[in-house]
Amino acid sequence: MHLEGKWLAIQSYKHDGSIHRWWDRGLVVENNDDFIVVATKKAKVTESNGRRWYTREPAVTIFSKKEWWNVICMFKREGICYYCNIASPTIIDKSYIKYIDYDLDAKLFPDGSIRVLDEKEYDNHKKSFGYGDDLDTVLHYQIQQIVEMMKERKYPFDDKRINEYYSDFLERLNNG
Repeated sequence: MHLEGKWLAIQSYKHDGSIHRWWDRGLVVENNDDFIVVATKKAKVTESNGRRWYTREPAVTIFSKKEWWNVICMFKREGICYYCNIASPTIIDKSYIKYIDYDLDAKLFPDGSIRVLDEKEYDNHKKSFGYGDDLDTVLHYQIQQIVEMMKERKYPFDDKRINEYYSDFLERLNNG
């Protein structure tokens, strides 16, 4: 399916199928068998409780179609900040990018420091949503893999490639 240059909405769900949050749209800059890459600027985000807000900085998001993660690459004054959600592999359903958010997150800061986030939230949701042992094993394995990828600056934690995606996004906006 040819999606490059199309605007898609993004929907994040919880394990029980309830909507967690959604973004009004992101422009697809790459779509292949492994990833769908979208870029946004001032995207409108709606939380499950109805609260709405706009993203502060431009971002490129890489959604893995095979691995249990997606990465939001935010362009901040001090450099690119990478926020990795441990999440189900992404699917594309009509004009929506969809995934299940599993709470565990890791952040790679422009100075190279790494922080694993939301472990308490994960533990609470593991109990309340009933994550099974197999799922728990996959998610913990994935967070370990992500931290290693961050340390080694392996794709998608590659400033040069993320800047190329963003340049492509700006070019599409200017020509579109």
